[in-house]
Amino acid sequence: MKGCLYLIPVTLGGENYSELIPAGVLDITRRLRYFIAEDIRSARRHLRLIDRNFPIDEASFSVLNEHSTEEDLSELAGPLLQGNDAGVISEAGMPAIADPGSKIVLLAHRMGIRVVPLSGPSSILMALIASGLNGQSFTFNGYLPVKAPERDLRLREIEKRAREGYAQVFMETPYRNQKMLEAVTRVCSSDRFLTIACDISLPGETIRTRRIAEWKTQIPELTGRLAVFVLQ
Repeated sequence: MKGCLYLIPVTLGGENYSELIPAGVLDITRRLRYFIAEDIRSARRHLRLIDRNFPIDEASFSVLNEHSTEEDLSELAGPLLQGNDAGVISEAGMPAIADPGSKIVLLAHRMGIRVVPLSGPSSILMALIASGLNGQSFTFNGYLPVKAPERDLRLREIEKRAREGYAQVFMETPYRNQKMLEAVTRVCSSDRFLTIACDISLPGETIRTRRIAEWKTQIPELTGRLAVFVLQ
């Protein structure tokens, strides 16, 4: 009998796990001993956060990142094929969204392994529902290109979809957030709505939706903050 692949949610950077993750999900996580993670240190920190006595030395951790090969994936599936349950842990929030965990999820389906998604926080959905923009029709665009010409072109494509009524959700790394905001206010029309959702669920959380014309009059400092953008 094959094991189950659990998709394990973690916090969005804070330690208030009991406010974000249901007790039943925590119980499942605590009983697992096989884990697949983008960063093993982060996975261990999460397990110690939710259980100070978690037997880290008895658990097995495997890396799954953007460099993982098909051969690597086959090895990751080994414990599952042997009847052991395993969990995928993301760096923040839900696994498999803007996260390489989707690779092992697809392989699990192909191998007839049961995939079990567990409830937890998603900064993407939390930003969208708090934006006031279209939660009926939206697109998650992930991370946009880093280089300015490609990024500006992508922003113009996104704005076109936004004008058609589709909320456009995208994100950037904390150290490039300021450049992203400057690009959005420079490239996109002043009449577009832009939501900037920063540090969701953390003590410094701020979520604001304004027209770009309003943002231009008071550009916030986003460097080093965790941000999600929604354009419409």
